[in-house]
Amino acid sequence: MSAWIMLVAAGLLEVVWAIALKRSDGFANLPATGVFLVAAAASFALLAAALRELPVGTGYAVWTGIGAVGAAIVGMVWLGDAVTGARVASLALVFAGILGLAMTTQAH
Repeated sequence: MSAWIMLVAAGLLEVVWAIALKRSDGFANLPATGVFLVAAAASFALLAAALRELPVGTGYAVWTGIGAVGAAIVGMVWLGDAVTGARVASLALVFAGILGLAMTTQAH
């Protein structure tokens, strides 16, 4: 599996664990806590594997960016978070930064 595919999968799993953490109600909800633990472990494992080939700055920024944008979108679409033009524009800027890093970084 290429480093970029692992990194994107790690970022998507970050979205899963962030939402599961919210749903865990401070770890009182055991099924959501279990999803959080599994998704977090898998996300970190994939990030670690991707960082074998990618620079740490790029890998970490893309990982957190995917997680941040994804969690914000899930929050707005399914969890009732406010949707404003400024929030959407800000998320678009983060997404543009993720794409810019991906397009200008080569694995080593």
